[in-house]
Amino acid sequence: MSEVSKGSRAAQGMGTPDGANASDDDGSSGPRDAGTPPGPGGAGGKSGSAGSSGSAGAFPGRLPGEPPGGAKAVAVWGIGVAVYFVAVTYRTSLGVAGIDAADRFGINASALSTFSILQLLVYAGMQIPVGLLVDRWGTKRILTLGVVLFTLGQFGFAFSDSYAMALGCRALLGCGDAMTFIGVLRLGARWFPARRGPVVSQIAALIGMAGNLVTTLVLARVLHQFGWTPTFAGSAAGGVLILLLVLFFLKDHPPGHEPPPVPKSARGGRRYVARQIADTWREPGSRIGMWVHFTTQFPGMVFLLLWGLPFLVEAQGLSREAAGMLLTLVVLVNMCVGLVFGQVISRRHTARFPLVFGTVGVTAALWGTAVYWPGQTPLWVLVVLCLPLGACGPASMVGFDFSRPANPPERQGTASGIVNMGGFTASMTTLLLIGVLLDLTGDNFRIAFSCVFVIQAFGVSQILRLRRRTLRREHERRTASRVEAVHVPA
Repeated sequence: MSEVSKGSRAAQGMGTPDGANASDDDGSSGPRDAGTPPGPGGAGGKSGSAGSSGSAGAFPGRLPGEPPGGAKAVAVWGIGVAVYFVAVTYRTSLGVAGIDAADRFGINASALSTFSILQLLVYAGMQIPVGLLVDRWGTKRILTLGVVLFTLGQFGFAFSDSYAMALGCRALLGCGDAMTFIGVLRLGARWFPARRGPVVSQIAALIGMAGNLVTTLVLARVLHQFGWTPTFAGSAAGGVLILLLVLFFLKDHPPGHEPPPVPKSARGGRRYVARQIADTWREPGSRIGMWVHFTTQFPGMVFLLLWGLPFLVEAQGLSREAAGMLLTLVVLVNMCVGLVFGQVISRRHTARFPLVFGTVGVTAALWGTAVYWPGQTPLWVLVVLCLPLGACGPASMVGFDFSRPANPPERQGTASGIVNMGGFTASMTTLLLIGVLLDLTGDNFRIAFSCVFVIQAFGVSQILRLRRRTLRREHERRTASRVEAVHVPA
């Protein structure tokens, strides 16, 4: 018997076939990453029919027409990840300078939180526009613009002598930062085979967290030793170096794997944008991906970005050095857990919901234990709290494992933008609520940190609301891709 695959995208009506060789219990779509174009073999390639590739949920080998990966792919993708690394370093630099910023600009907790809120507001608000631009213009142009903007923002922040000027610089930084991660996700989808999608995404996030590590280990010490302006101006030099690498060495895709030309409808503007967003949002995988990102990311982000250091120093009486070590522990756990989550999901998509709900539940339990402990919280409890906070970032990446197979290649940037908007919207909201509650309650961290549970509960309710619909849609895609394999006599 020989296997002949029919045209898959027309049959599905929504994108590339997902999981022709998988049989996940949760109906997930498995191996086909919609970020790469389907090969001539269709859903299953030439290697057999549905279910023939081994255990349920396992990824098949590289499908025909997929990017080959390899050393060159790693090198090019590494440049994009380096951009994200520098962006995260700049983004989180205020986390170790919050107390210094309050003294420098003479501001209270609410005004201090406005720095991060404005930065995240710009970041979240730009996710869908950036996704649309990445889909239309390609990764190199967007990353180049992003590097220019966040480098100018960091350099301007170094010389800011007023609160208003500093706010403007953080907004500029957030604008450039918003262009990085979506571009890196698309770069990975263009250069690596589909089965590598979850691992490639987690490694990108892991290296980005290494930028947070640089902030907590290096930038904090440099700030203490050399002061505000030399620290922030010196760190801006990294952006200049990365800009040169992007300009001279970054490529959007490997030779022979050019994306399809932009349709004429895309040049019309509004109608194309509206259809692109509507088609992406219509997919339950896009929406549940956003809510997964919303629910899982923000506790760790809020702790690292701004309120972790004041909580540990002012509420728990730790020294800055000890608090910095705990923040470093969060980053290290994030990096370790990211590798584990990526490997688990790449082998079995049924693990997505257990990983998400498990992370949310453990984070809530230990957050409540640390915040409501009678008297001063013991150091060992704070150390244990850092473990689930470190898992928040990797758990949020699972959101992309819902949206990626639900959308075809031409919508990957838009889908990533919708998902990525979720966590940063939750972080922005929580940062603002904590700052306001601290001012209203006289720096009562127990009351202020309680808002985390409200945001988590809301996010979990949305995930549960969309869960069955998402699984049903994934099952339909999987069934359609199996039907497409028609057996004829040899």
